[in-house]
Amino acid sequence: MERFISLEADYNDPTDPRPAWFLGVLWLAIRLGVANPGELRAWLTGIMLRPKRKEKIWVDTEQIANIPVRLAAHFGITDYRSSAEWLRCLFFIPSSQRAHYTSRFNPANFAVQSAGTSLDLGSRGALAAFGYVILFIQKIGNFVNARLPDGDFLNLEQRLDRAALSAPLAHPLIRWAALLLSLAVFAVVCTTPFSLQGQMMFLVALWTAAMFIRRVPGNMSKLILIGLSLMASARYAWWRMTSTLDLETGWEIFFATLLLMAEIYTWVILLLGYLQTAWPLKRPVATLPADVSDFPTVDIYIPTYNEPLSVVKPTVLAAKGLDWPQDKLRIYILDDGRRPAFRAFAEEAGVEYMIRDNNHHAKAGNLNSALKQTKGEYIAIFDCDHLPTRSFLRESMGWFERDEKCAMLQTPHHFFSPDPFERNLSTFRRVPNEGALFYGLIQDANDLWNATFFCGSCAVIKRGPLEQIGGIAVETVTEDAHTALKLHRLGYTTAYINIPLAAGLATESLSGHVGQRIRWARGMAQIFRIDNPFLGKGLSLFQRICYGNAMLHFFYGIPRLIFLTAPLAYLFFELHLINAAAGMIALYVLPHIIQSNLANAHIQGAHRHSFWAEVYETVLAWYIALPTTIAMFNPSAGSFNVTAKGGLITRTYFDWSISKPYILLIVLNFAGLVFGIVRLFYLNTYEAGTVLLNMIWTLYNFLMLGVAVGVATETRQVRTSHRVSSRLPATLILQDGRRVSTFTQDYSLTGLGLELPSDQQVHVGDHVAISLHDKEREHIFPAHVIVRKIGSLGIQFDPLTTEQEADLVQCTFARADAWVGWKNEQDADRPMQGLHEIFTLGVAGYKKLLLMLSDGLKTKQADLLALLGKRFGG
Repeated sequence: MERFISLEADYNDPTDPRPAWFLGVLWLAIRLGVANPGELRAWLTGIMLRPKRKEKIWVDTEQIANIPVRLAAHFGITDYRSSAEWLRCLFFIPSSQRAHYTSRFNPANFAVQSAGTSLDLGSRGALAAFGYVILFIQKIGNFVNARLPDGDFLNLEQRLDRAALSAPLAHPLIRWAALLLSLAVFAVVCTTPFSLQGQMMFLVALWTAAMFIRRVPGNMSKLILIGLSLMASARYAWWRMTSTLDLETGWEIFFATLLLMAEIYTWVILLLGYLQTAWPLKRPVATLPADVSDFPTVDIYIPTYNEPLSVVKPTVLAAKGLDWPQDKLRIYILDDGRRPAFRAFAEEAGVEYMIRDNNHHAKAGNLNSALKQTKGEYIAIFDCDHLPTRSFLRESMGWFERDEKCAMLQTPHHFFSPDPFERNLSTFRRVPNEGALFYGLIQDANDLWNATFFCGSCAVIKRGPLEQIGGIAVETVTEDAHTALKLHRLGYTTAYINIPLAAGLATESLSGHVGQRIRWARGMAQIFRIDNPFLGKGLSLFQRICYGNAMLHFFYGIPRLIFLTAPLAYLFFELHLINAAAGMIALYVLPHIIQSNLANAHIQGAHRHSFWAEVYETVLAWYIALPTTIAMFNPSAGSFNVTAKGGLITRTYFDWSISKPYILLIVLNFAGLVFGIVRLFYLNTYEAGTVLLNMIWTLYNFLMLGVAVGVATETRQVRTSHRVSSRLPATLILQDGRRVSTFTQDYSLTGLGLELPSDQQVHVGDHVAISLHDKEREHIFPAHVIVRKIGSLGIQFDPLTTEQEADLVQCTFARADAWVGWKNEQDADRPMQGLHEIFTLGVAGYKKLLLMLSDGLKTKQADLLALLGKRFGG
């Protein structure tokens, strides 16, 4: 093969016989403009600066061929052709032999010019390398999947279910004996020392078993995957506690203890999460009495404080259309802002308007004030931006008739607008949002244990039990969950219907989203401090677990910050937080990570994609760490903050204020990667595996922080009314009276998109009318054309009366089937695909950051030149 290859070509020759590592380095050299791959300086120049090439440059491939020899000399590897020798020397050197390997290093064998690979993992070259690692692991997974036996997995699920319910296992003594035997085997497997080869076989065996079991649908396969995950995690925990804590210095012990405590926290949360979500109840809708005269009376509470009338009005109009006897339904606007425009609207709409002379206890106080002045047997509560469907009461009230002890029924919080993650990362309706896991799985699983929480909206509460506990809880800023806890302590039951029966607006900006989560985290910490579910009377064991896990979850701030910075202790200060060879750490931690991700993907995949929990925690960790800590010591600290809704983002911008902690962590992790290069080549060559392991960990954190800055880049959002993609039958009535049957593409409260047959002559500015149907009734809305495209029209409604607005809401947002099939466009969860997506979003986040920095510098430069021009321009 030729020695020199032109940098003008993107080299890709499938017939090239040279090894894959050679072609990979060659590809990187071409892309980065590195003519001399044997020079570290050339790589750094290409990675950091990447100068534009003005003339043809050639890559010296002979220097690439010499890279393994030079690296082997650098790391003290006697046979550079032996893969086993590379693995042993890089990853499995015991700490007791570090000094021995130090003496083997001869700097003369590896001059600066001989660094022949891109090891600046914080830069473009290493990001590409990390992408290759992801693809390599994905190929391994595909390889294993392709060789697993096929089978009738639905039939296997049925056989597993029958076996679990078979007569022998139905006997309590046999069940207890089987459980004890399983625990004994579990303990033996988790505590038995394995050789290096044995631990590797353990990893492969568990992975292969999990890859097969995850194909089987149903709850039994879920329980098996949970068992495999707990076995791998328990084995790692046992090894960590018994074999890796023999550290030397005081600082090592200090930071190692912090890391261990963070890991213990994640193990506890993992275990509690498995117990909580193992078997969702999937409660069906209960029927109501046939005679509507037997229906109970219901008060609808719509609390508001500072939200605009444009947000509150649709909710009120949707509530007016609820399918319930009108003589048994009263609707109340609870206006803590005491605004005359709201009073006028309430009179026009024919609903009750209620205020109080103070704002004590915020939303909880507002609801309690209304509770004293109304008399309905049940209270349905909706946040002022949550529009109920007309079937809300019909589908939720039946369980109160069936279960006399049922005090509260909750339905999901569904959002038809994108939250900051979905909007700024372009994942809306493709990747489940942050709340999808809680409302799609956790609440449904809580329902099995009679531990469904009240979530403040989209819920119905029975007046009698609520008055018995003194009304909505006011001791904490998460009054909803605390209210449910009080009801459960008195022996009442709760229920959850996992059907979206109302929909609202998500937070518009990242700062608003963070503020909302801070309140949730502070409130849960307050409850944990003053009304701990693990203490006190009235709760079952699993109720305590469900409440406890929900509260402990919000303490992830400090552990996540520890994980984001832990590898820097070694890269900066050479502090060993885990006393073991890098290879042994990998062989123990990989089963824990792989099995937990496979189990959670199987359990949670429809509601949260793999690795997205780390994204949400990385964005929020800094902001909830302090409030939760303060709440544990001073539960009365902090106040209720209202989440802003209905706002606009008039331009794309980078939120420098909210992203300060991300920028700080990025700088620290980037510096850690640079220090890692120095340690890898000059300071710690005798433990290159440890250096590489910490650099890989730091690179992962670096990518997560890239996603965080991507979320902090606020995307322009100027719609005053969010559009919902939906295909509904509609009729376009033209100016000459002709009627054209068509379908909507999307709709909002101000307009809609229509499919338009190509033979119809419609122009921008034409006055038209739109016919929509509410059940069997036709409603006609005046409108005009604002956009004309091939095959579609953009329609804007003319000013509508309050009655017409109510009809429009009933034809669109309040339809009984409005949110059915909302997840049909959602991507399936595949762990490696999820990791690849995080990698892509992380890189995109840094591109956005660099673009914003460039634009900011240009603006500053222009301002400075303008100022100098005014001063010295004559």
